Amino acid sequence: MIVGVKSAIGGGVTTPQGFRAAGASAGIKAKGLDLALLVSDRPADAAAVFTVNRAQAAPVVVSREHLARSGGTARAIVVNSGCANACTGDEGLQVARDMASETARLVGCPVEQVLVASTGVIGVALPIACIKRGLPVAFAALGADQGPAAARAIMTTDPFPKEAAAHVTIGGGAAGIGGMAKGSGMIEPMLATMLAFVTTDASVPQPLLDRALREAVNDTFNAITVDGECSTNDCVMLLANGQSGAVVDEKRYSEFVAGLRAVCLELALGIVRGGEGATKLVTVTVTGAASSADARRAAKAIANSPLVKTAIHGGDPNWGRLIAVAGRAGVAFALERAAVSIGSTMLFKDGRPHDEAAPRAAAYLTGKDIAVTVDLGAGSASSTVWTCDLSAEYVRINADYRT
Repeated sequence: MIVGVKSAIGGGVTTPQGFRAAGASAGIKAKGLDLALLVSDRPADAAAVFTVNRAQAAPVVVSREHLARSGGTARAIVVNSGCANACTGDEGLQVARDMASETARLVGCPVEQVLVASTGVIGVALPIACIKRGLPVAFAALGADQGPAAARAIMTTDPFPKEAAAHVTIGGGAAGIGGMAKGSGMIEPMLATMLAFVTTDASVPQPLLDRALREAVNDTFNAITVDGECSTNDCVMLLANGQSGAVVDEKRYSEFVAGLRAVCLELALGIVRGGEGATKLVTVTVTGAASSADARRAAKAIANSPLVKTAIHGGDPNWGRLIAVAGRAGVAFALERAAVSIGSTMLFKDGRPHDEAAPRAAAYLTGKDIAVTVDLGAGSASSTVWTCDLSAEYVRINADYRT
């Protein structure tokens, strides 16, 4: 439990004061909610991190532009699912800009105070007529109790919506932090994640807000992977409207970051639990690394290995796959000092296997929450990332995603 943070309170993106949300059916998908709107009652300081994929989708380009033009201020975020609006040329950029301008008209704010996000199939035109029909419906439905509808509206192949909230004590005052996220496949964020939207009613100066978001993302969204794929549309957006009266400064910064990290981690783990075809949440911890960067690199290599992921899916305590990935991860590694554990069961240590413990590890692997630990034997640094198993269902989902 983090001191000052009351996590798992229930709620989501509208838990903080002064935020309203809605979900609507705009006809982008064949059925169901596909358009979400999030509005702050007052201008909010805004920060965001975006995909480092060089094939960046139109909404990423437009949201970057708007943050630069507004000086990091936002009133609204508009999000559609069912179409990524990626690799759609000038027409796609115009659609993203039209989404922002129509939202600004409804909300009554400058267009640069509207951020845009999209998710779905790449290379398909996003029908602006659907957006223009759906936005007034979403605007009319805005409410502080409509966060769950917005969380459902941003889903694509997600098996369930992801929401999280926390109350945090800041200098004797109380503030709320809430969020929603989507993501199930094409997941290995690099400086961002699929789509995540986080709000707080604390007052946080924009430079501190940006710093806090990057710190929280590094240990949460950037520490997950489903399939090693970095999307064209990845983003995490954070709005702080100050409505609670709690003020974050350098002295109270750590209190705020603790709450932000707690919310982001809950959302990130929800993405992994809901990974396409996933049946297990897998925590991969690398210890004994020469540096933190080496530890993270090795942990990501293990977490992304199809051989490791399929072995865990099948309940096979194949420690050799873990050692093999650690040895080829491109980091300092000493086999004679290395070790592998599955759960609490040591299967390899100091260059020697302990296969007599394999039945105990196999029994452990029948569970839904799995932990594996690899010691590189090269230092004292460590890192933890989260992934899921790889099943035949993942192949089925992605073999006919467009058809």
